Amino acid sequence: MHNMDDYDGEIDYMHQEDDWDRDLLLDPAWEKQQRKTFTAWCNSHLRKAGTQIENIEEDFRDGLKLMLLLEVISGERLAKPERGKMRVHKISNVNKALDFITGKGVKLVSIGAEEIVDGNAKMTLGMIWTIILRFAIQDISVEETSAKEGLLLWCQRKTAPYKNVNIQNFHISWKDGLGFCALIHRHRPELIDYGKLRKDDPMTNLNTAFDVAEKYLDIPKMLDAEDIVGTARPDEKAIMTYVSSFYHAFSGAQKAETAANRICKVLAVNQENEQLMEDYEKLATDLLEWIRRTIPWLENRLPENTMQAMQQKLEDFRDYRRLHKPPKVQEKCQLEINFNTLQTKLRLSNRPAFMPSEGKMVSDINNAWGNLEGAEKGYEEWLLNEIRRLERLDHLAEKFRQKAAIHEAWTAGKEDMLQKHDFETASLSEIKALLKKHEAFESDLAAHQDRVEQIAAIAQELNELDYYDSPSVNARCQRICDQWDALGALTQKRSEALQRTEKLLETIDQLYLEFAKRAAPFNNWMEGAMEDLQDTFIVHTIEEIQGLSTAHEQFKATLPDADKERQAILGIHNEIAKIVQTYHVNMAGTNPYTTINPQEINAKWDKVRQLVPQRDQALIEEHARQQNNERLRRQFANQANVIGPWIQNKMEEIGRISIEMHGTLEDQLTHLRQYEKSIVNYKPKIDQLEGDHQLIQEALIFDNKHTNYTMEHIAGAGSSYSPPSPADHSGTLGAEEFKACLISLGFDIANDAQKRSGIMDAEDFKTCLISVGYNLGENEFSRIMSIVDPNRMGIVTFQAFIDFMSRETADTDTADQVMASFKVLAGDKNYILADELRRELPPDQAEYCIARMAPYTGPDAVPGALDYMSFSTALYGESDL
Repeated sequence: MHNMDDYDGEIDYMHQEDDWDRDLLLDPAWEKQQRKTFTAWCNSHLRKAGTQIENIEEDFRDGLKLMLLLEVISGERLAKPERGKMRVHKISNVNKALDFITGKGVKLVSIGAEEIVDGNAKMTLGMIWTIILRFAIQDISVEETSAKEGLLLWCQRKTAPYKNVNIQNFHISWKDGLGFCALIHRHRPELIDYGKLRKDDPMTNLNTAFDVAEKYLDIPKMLDAEDIVGTARPDEKAIMTYVSSFYHAFSGAQKAETAANRICKVLAVNQENEQLMEDYEKLATDLLEWIRRTIPWLENRLPENTMQAMQQKLEDFRDYRRLHKPPKVQEKCQLEINFNTLQTKLRLSNRPAFMPSEGKMVSDINNAWGNLEGAEKGYEEWLLNEIRRLERLDHLAEKFRQKAAIHEAWTAGKEDMLQKHDFETASLSEIKALLKKHEAFESDLAAHQDRVEQIAAIAQELNELDYYDSPSVNARCQRICDQWDALGALTQKRSEALQRTEKLLETIDQLYLEFAKRAAPFNNWMEGAMEDLQDTFIVHTIEEIQGLSTAHEQFKATLPDADKERQAILGIHNEIAKIVQTYHVNMAGTNPYTTINPQEINAKWDKVRQLVPQRDQALIEEHARQQNNERLRRQFANQANVIGPWIQNKMEEIGRISIEMHGTLEDQLTHLRQYEKSIVNYKPKIDQLEGDHQLIQEALIFDNKHTNYTMEHIAGAGSSYSPPSPADHSGTLGAEEFKACLISLGFDIANDAQKRSGIMDAEDFKTCLISVGYNLGENEFSRIMSIVDPNRMGIVTFQAFIDFMSRETADTDTADQVMASFKVLAGDKNYILADELRRELPPDQAEYCIARMAPYTGPDAVPGALDYMSFSTALYGESDL
């Protein structure tokens, strides 16, 4: 038997509180829970070996299943069991199992083989618990804690996000079942709808967790919900055993994923290395094949007889250098990079170095590449030498063709140009331009003399060298020389003709210039005169039309002198025509200094003479219209200067009545109606003035210096008196408007207000407020009465009513309006929160309110509630902030 004295201090996770000698183990409820839990735990491992137990103290008596259980959970082989059925065989098997447990660093406490063989339930449960502690709990490690403390810390970490779960032990912390559900939901949230669980329904929670764990997590049902709920303090060992199954289930999945990732990573490295090897082999094969095909082409030295054929060979070689070789250079570099990268990867991953196929080593490729570049260099030198040889042969012939072509291109059209008679119809400026152009041509001709001599010398040299195409060269040279002699003779003849024509046209040009100098200003004068005579004038007064008439008479006085200038200009033109006719000059164009001609001058002069009487008639008609407009202005002004002051005086008197409010309301209404009647009686005069205003508008008269009154001012003042009605109240009325409203109503809204000389009771006052648009509740009306009747006498004076309405309708916010606005921001609550103020108001204003609002103390107050009602009242001075 294993002695209990040898156990102290060996295994930290088995404290004296777990001693199986304690009487607590005899608690029937605990023993029942342990039997079920330990049996289910053993079967969860034994089923891997294809067996199970039914009765925990009976099925382990022969030691066979006990040894099998230890082999399954440890993964190790135990000593060969005894197959006999005698007691000694059973004790031997159990001792082998206990020795194996002891060999794992566990010293058993008061547990011997005889007790197990005898079916001692207490000792058997104690032994299974020792096995569970060693193989299921001891190796648990969480944040530098292990075994029981590690498992407890793991549970606390995993359930920390769940506010209704507080794991502090392995007994009562699990009674409501939420701890089990939280562990499952944390790792497999799709298995449990945690939000629907209730703390007050432990049976449902426990059964849900047990069923889900058994069905989806392969954790057998080791506990009964009824036992846990019906026990004041569930068995700690049973709970620890079941919870450890969760730990191993979830940590096992994580280990499997880690292992799979590690395998995938290793396989990925191998696959990548194999792909690099394949890429290297393929790239090396392709590159060597290309080198094998290219070298024979570079070693071909068959010469060509023509420059064109050699140029084609050179172009093919350039294409090889530019298009075909660079990609292969890249492939060679990439091949070396891939090889080095592959070797590095293999070395870092502890793999053997890569050995390419025979003949495909990097050194083999470098040797082949060196042969290629040697052939390439030899081919390039041969090409250049051949091209230089053909260039020397063709140089003189090409030089002759180039110079001949340049000369022929220059002489093309020159003979036709020199034989032109364009000077016969040219103007003086054109003749001078032709002369300068001809001088330039003569200089150019002299410069080309040297090229003609060079062409003849090259042709002579080609003849001496017996050039194969000498006949065509000689014929071309002769044509160039003959044409050159002809160009010299034609150049001299054209020079003489141009100089003769220049002298004749200079005389005519002087006359053209004089004509242009005098015709231009005269033409401008006539155009300005026609524009002024046809200009549409817009005048508004008699003085303006009289000024236009005076200016027109001054213009007519200048016409005789203008006619004399016209005759002198036409005389110059006649002199030019006489010279042309006498010397038979072929005039090809018009006056170069002006586009004006005699016909145009005469036509414009006739037009001016025609427009003068038309202008006279238009000025006369406009003078008559302006006289009529002046009459209409004076007629309107005489009436407006009387009606305007009358209406202004009446409006001032009405205004004083509305403000001063002397006498009873009946007297005020009587006075106002008298004024209204006098205004109605005066209306015919206003209508007559309106008729005159209509005539002025039809005549398009926009100003009247005889009066400061306009029809708009008079009509506006006349219509501004209309006794205002409370029914028209659509927003804001001033105190004067409310006074006028009440006067026009005669204070009739209050049934007996007149009898009280301008005093209403509360009901009359409420009726009056409703008639002018107030929507009153009892609280709102009480608030208003406290303002207009501070002494609580139950009456409202007319002056108190007017003062109240003036304040209510002023263009300012009231404390109640501000209070209502705060209520909107607060979502119709009687208080407001700081977050609501910061969300709805600018930052500085929000902080201002938060700093000054008192805490709200009403019955519906919540933490952080602020009193916006007292704050709104304080803003308007009705209490202290």
